[in-house]
Amino acid sequence: MTDQELIAEVLSGSRASQEILVRRHYKLVYGFLYRMTGDKELALDLTQETFIKVLNNISKYKGSAEFKSWVLTIASNHAKDYFKSKAHRNSRNTYELQERDAKTEKSVSSIFEKNEKRKEIKEALDELPDFQREAILLKYYNDMKISEIARVTNATESTVKSRLKQGLGKLKLYLNRGEMDERNTN
Repeated sequence: MTDQELIAEVLSGSRASQEILVRRHYKLVYGFLYRMTGDKELALDLTQETFIKVLNNISKYKGSAEFKSWVLTIASNHAKDYFKSKAHRNSRNTYELQERDAKTEKSVSSIFEKNEKRKEIKEALDELPDFQREAILLKYYNDMKISEIARVTNATESTVKSRLKQGLGKLKLYLNRGEMDERNTN
């Protein structure tokens, strides 16, 4: 069944179609939110809350954009609301402590190296302004087209291109700076 067919069944009250629709897009939304937050538990919570919003507002979906774009728009807006909230400000310190503790448990060198590279990339992404990080995540982690990103972020295509170019430039600088720092300490 297509998303459109499932949506029609959801609107007529089918719980089974709701479940299929959520299951079909769950990994996409969770992956996006995990990359936005860097926290598995928080991403799970935000993903559940996103799908509650999706199902509560499914009658507002008009079909002018792909359903996945509409769902990611809701996820993006929900994440932005969370980042503005008091709960986010209070949880930041706790998250940083948990992240440090989790990383000390890994001991195999190949896993450590992969995690270090991921950590460097995540830290570099975290340095970017939210609008640039969001554009990069949507483009490179969710394989979205510029036009889709423009719809999700409520920006023009030229703005999205600019955000991607500037964000990638900054990422390159941050990652190169880290390599330079490492070389200087050796």
